[in-house]
Amino acid sequence: MRMWTKFLILVLLILSNLSCVRGRNESNVENLTIYGLRGSPGVGIIHLFEEPPEITGFNVKVEALAQADLMAARFIAGEVQVGILPPNMAAKIYTSGGDIKMAAVIGEGMLSLLTSDPNIKEIEDLRGKTVALHGQGATPEYVFQRILRSHGLIPNTDVILNYALGAPEIAQSLIAGRISLALLPEPFATMALLGKPDLILVSDIQEEWIKAEGIGNYPMTLLVFNGTFATANADVVEEILNAVRASIEQVITRPAEAGDLVEKHGLGISAPVVTAAVSRSNYVFIPAIEARPSLEALFKVFLEYDPVSIGGVLPGDGFYLR
Repeated sequence: MRMWTKFLILVLLILSNLSCVRGRNESNVENLTIYGLRGSPGVGIIHLFEEPPEITGFNVKVEALAQADLMAARFIAGEVQVGILPPNMAAKIYTSGGDIKMAAVIGEGMLSLLTSDPNIKEIEDLRGKTVALHGQGATPEYVFQRILRSHGLIPNTDVILNYALGAPEIAQSLIAGRISLALLPEPFATMALLGKPDLILVSDIQEEWIKAEGIGNYPMTLLVFNGTFATANADVVEEILNAVRASIEQVITRPAEAGDLVEKHGLGISAPVVTAAVSRSNYVFIPAIEARPSLEALFKVFLEYDPVSIGGVLPGDGFYLR
């Protein structure tokens, strides 16, 4: 009986020690949220929503914010370690003294110029027309302005740019015939084409940019990190980058699965639209250093048309994660 009592005491001591160790380990686990955006920017990382990366020492979850300006505000406040931003917002945070590093381009140009007017066949035919577009003060506006000027057209003189509607409303207005000419990003261009198959694709905006700038496609979506976090957690950053790269590869190769997951996780786009749009959406993974030339080409256009939008200067070396 005495031996059995000693055995029980020994077991209890072992269990108590294990509990203490487990408690210490749990107390050392940090919460880490990877923030995506609803809509097209979040599609590329949709597999992280389904299966957040397992990273030692971190409890990882993935959450979608409704708008990029909400993401920017959280980065400025130091509340976000990993997220997605448009290039101009990320640049302005950095040049304004914010602690942010650009890690990779995960989405390139995906704009389409669509019309129901059979007389519009090329950019020059836009003279005297009104184009509906979404993204005033952001990449779509300045990319399109540069393209118009490369064809000798002055924005808001030769071609009127109308920003009254959001992208979903523009797509619906094209389908309903309330407007006849629009510049739309994916997946809304695909949404319009699915709803009105006789819409005409006027020009490849991405090719027009390449001709105008003499450089590759323009970045639209960046994966960014809090700079202090990235410096202190290089291994964690690498694991997140690998997970994002893998997700993008799966989205490209299995668009139907991506569509189902986007609908499941409430990113605001239906599965059929996502599935149809993936091939036109230019999801990519280009590390920061490789992406710098195309980013700087875009930033120079922002500096020309609206310097304040990126803080008045090109982001320096410290903006690019190495």
